Amino acid sequence: MITLPRFLFLGLGALFSAYHLFLGLSSLSIPDNPAPAIAAMIIYAVATVISLWPTSPTKMPLWLAAFDLAVCVAIPILVTSQLDPTKDNGYATWYVAAVGTLMTIAAVRRQQFAAWVGVGYLAVQTVVWAGVPALAGLGVIGSVVWVGVAVVISGSLAKAGRDALQFARAEREATEWQAAQEAHVMERQMRLRQTYRVSAPMLAEIVRRGGDLTEAERRECRYLEGAIRDEIRGRRLLNEDVRRQVMDARRRGVVVSLLDEGGIDDLDDRSLGVVLKRLADAIRGTTTDKLIVRTVPRSSKTAVTVVGLRMSDDGNANALGADTEDDEVDLWLEIPRPVRDA
Repeated sequence: MITLPRFLFLGLGALFSAYHLFLGLSSLSIPDNPAPAIAAMIIYAVATVISLWPTSPTKMPLWLAAFDLAVCVAIPILVTSQLDPTKDNGYATWYVAAVGTLMTIAAVRRQQFAAWVGVGYLAVQTVVWAGVPALAGLGVIGSVVWVGVAVVISGSLAKAGRDALQFARAEREATEWQAAQEAHVMERQMRLRQTYRVSAPMLAEIVRRGGDLTEAERRECRYLEGAIRDEIRGRRLLNEDVRRQVMDARRRGVVVSLLDEGGIDDLDDRSLGVVLKRLADAIRGTTTDKLIVRTVPRSSKTAVTVVGLRMSDDGNANALGADTEDDEVDLWLEIPRPVRDA
């Protein structure tokens, strides 16, 4: 939030309050009995010290606002009880500015309702004690204006603070969105480069020969198609060693499916390298008919599962790549999620 500098606010409040007390002390000869005025000064000083305590929160507690309001009710009664409203009491009416200052502090500390009630009571009490003309003569209007200015400034600062927080949040979201977009672009470029590296030689050969390929070359094209599909669906499950072992497995007749669903996105490069090394070792030399490699959600202790299926003797089902009730699990491997160093 945007607020007044705390040391400046506390210093100004303390100086104004001390000045009011000085005026009250200098005019103790005017009241018929100075004891009530002295009592009013004491409770005003206590209320001011508590309200300006350096370690207090920005928003004034409700109990303190009620206490300050009670002080603002008591001070005028104590002081005016020993003054003659028909005479010029000079600085003996220090309480008017003191109430205005205390209620201004309450307004700045976000207790505007209590501040308005305090100066409103001051105005009513002044009219009852000395009449309507005394509102201007004693400075009650000035105290009301102080509170009004404090309420307006506090509200403006609070709104500016909220706007600043919204702008900062929007800036963070925009930065995160931009970073995500750049990451997507970089990943797409990397995938495109990898796809081009894999497919470019064979595509050039197809163009050169006008599509007239041998059966072995057609099989190699299907293997390359699977490799391109791996780049899209396999994502972080791939490194050079895994790519090489997957291609060797396909050439041995194994149907390989790589599915990265984000379960290993939280792994750093070192941990990911450990997982992919174990995955490459698991694929190396396998003779199963169908191999499914899949990431596991992050909440699990397992990072990747490797399942090998031995297909049934139904040639049609095998040709379609479908699982039948006779398929048997030939390989089951759970690669654990590496434990990060403390």
